[in-house]
Amino acid sequence: MTHDNSWPVAKKFIALGASDIYNKEQIVMTLDHDVQNKSEANLKKYRQIEEFAKQQGVAFYPAGRGIGHQIMVEQGYAWPTRLAVASDSHSNMYGGVTGKDVIVALCGLFSNDEVLNHAIEFTGSDETMSSLKVDDRLAIANMTTEWGALTGLFPIDRTLQGWLRYKATESALSQQNDPAAQFTHKRLEETFASQLSADQGAKYAKTLHLNLSSLAPYVSGPDSVKVATPLDELSERNIKINKAYLVSCTNSRASDLAAAAKVFKDAAKEGKIPKIADGVSFYIAAASKPEQQAAEDAGDWQAMLDAGAKPLPSGCGPCIGLGAGLLEPGEVGISASNRNFKNRMGSGEAKAYLASPEVVAASALQGKISGPGWWQKPKSWSGVIWGEGDGIKEADRMITTEEAFEKVIGQLDDMVKTAEQELTGPETEPDGFLTEVLAGFPEKVEGELIFADADNINTDGIYPGKYTYQDDVTQKDMAEICMSNYDKAFSSIARDGDILVAGMNFGCGSSREQAATAILAKKIPLVVAGSFSNIFARNSINNALMTVEIPRLVQRLRETFSGTEINETQRSITEPSQNRESLDSPPPAPQTAPKEERLLTRRTGWKLTWDIRRSSVEVQEGQGGPRWTQKVGELPPNVQEIIASGGLENWVKKEIEAIS
Repeated sequence: MTHDNSWPVAKKFIALGASDIYNKEQIVMTLDHDVQNKSEANLKKYRQIEEFAKQQGVAFYPAGRGIGHQIMVEQGYAWPTRLAVASDSHSNMYGGVTGKDVIVALCGLFSNDEVLNHAIEFTGSDETMSSLKVDDRLAIANMTTEWGALTGLFPIDRTLQGWLRYKATESALSQQNDPAAQFTHKRLEETFASQLSADQGAKYAKTLHLNLSSLAPYVSGPDSVKVATPLDELSERNIKINKAYLVSCTNSRASDLAAAAKVFKDAAKEGKIPKIADGVSFYIAAASKPEQQAAEDAGDWQAMLDAGAKPLPSGCGPCIGLGAGLLEPGEVGISASNRNFKNRMGSGEAKAYLASPEVVAASALQGKISGPGWWQKPKSWSGVIWGEGDGIKEADRMITTEEAFEKVIGQLDDMVKTAEQELTGPETEPDGFLTEVLAGFPEKVEGELIFADADNINTDGIYPGKYTYQDDVTQKDMAEICMSNYDKAFSSIARDGDILVAGMNFGCGSSREQAATAILAKKIPLVVAGSFSNIFARNSINNALMTVEIPRLVQRLRETFSGTEINETQRSITEPSQNRESLDSPPPAPQTAPKEERLLTRRTGWKLTWDIRRSSVEVQEGQGGPRWTQKVGELPPNVQEIIASGGLENWVKKEIEAIS
């Protein structure tokens, strides 16, 4: 699935010399991000996308029809057991309290990158899983991106099967004899007969638990999904709001709109229609036209309009910082969307919170962050039960003989592995190991280090979202706005040939390729970090930006310039062991927090030399300072070839030309 970026994708397709899409059933094009933009340039781009889709005979959904992810789900393009690929970082949504409370709490409670670059499987008792309806699961899976994971998967259980069968029946009644219909009972039975599930005794990198019966409504922010606070605690702070948003692919389905409308319906007394608080604007946009129609039929849409809500067309809108209703300097907003990064929904001088549709609606009604009238903290509530492991006390654990045997074998394997490491040390390449360096590719990359001292610098911070769908941004302009949402002074600090160093999980968030190309436009050839989001790491290779992970360097820079101490509880954070085989996923660095205020971007005077042939780096800590070396991940010849070609697009074009 592609969205507003379909035309740049189409141009790449044409530039490769291709003329016809091989399998037209695999492509879906939706227009959803900048749907409020009525400029001639944007309308022209939309016409070009539609014409290309018609020419190629692929599925196309025009502006206002709905958000691409919602269309993928409601039209049956995203299907259990199938792989869906989309040009957007929330494609992973295909897989008491609300689902939004669950994922906001998970992001805040497990906030030390415990799930960084992992694939998550959500499990629980039959009672637990049946309490999470499909819309709740979509919201949870959607925001696993913000949690730091690659994807979040739910089982094909009775809840999902019931939802799918309903969709198939609905489709049969409304689309009789339609050969393009995705939801059919025949297709469902074929899927249910060959389900995918983990092997019995399968080992996981780690297990985390959250007791939903102990969970209270949570609010995320301000300006970070990794800061989450129980609603009752936050509501006591009397935080006034200026704007509220019920928009995005996360929480604007008919069930979400109904939950928000119920807040207003319950507030109606003696026939008097409740109104949005003075000085507050409440914006609503359905995930798709069918979802809005369902809300209209139920009277929920009108209930919110009567209260003073301002409708927007179905699309991403304020969530990505496009169109009407953006946050102004000094304002505070609360949204049911998925990201509250600084500068994301408007001014960087505003504050943004995330919450469930009910809390957003109640806050709009009260003019401050508040819960719906029906929610009260239980007197016996003492906090959320969460942590590592499955949460089951050993005394209460019931396991089969086979499971007990598997557990013993697993413990023996771990003991053997630990003993081997104690005897031989960690696995490393032999000292004499040399990487082949392609002819013409530099054997060494060197430069002065500039340090962006922050963890979780997201792609909005690297390349502002408001420029993402402008196709005419020049290289010069890209260089000027590079990192500007993180640090407005970055452009004046960074110099040609510098090496950028950042902290943990660099490049998280949106999958925009401009996050890589803007750094290259700034003439920075190499980015070093404690760890990278896989989204950014893949985009970097595809766009010829070199990256390398050096946790020790980040630690040394912070010890020298930031006066930080390593949080010992974070030294044990690990990614899946198989990720060590991947170029873009070495182990993460310990996350740190500065003792005192620090510069966002600093010229360090340090020099780094990356010896690609020997897969090692040499760091000179300033003039007369310590000098040290360290082994790093290999830059293999196949990746060198892509980088030398100027990126994956040029490499593919060259390969096609070679065989044609």
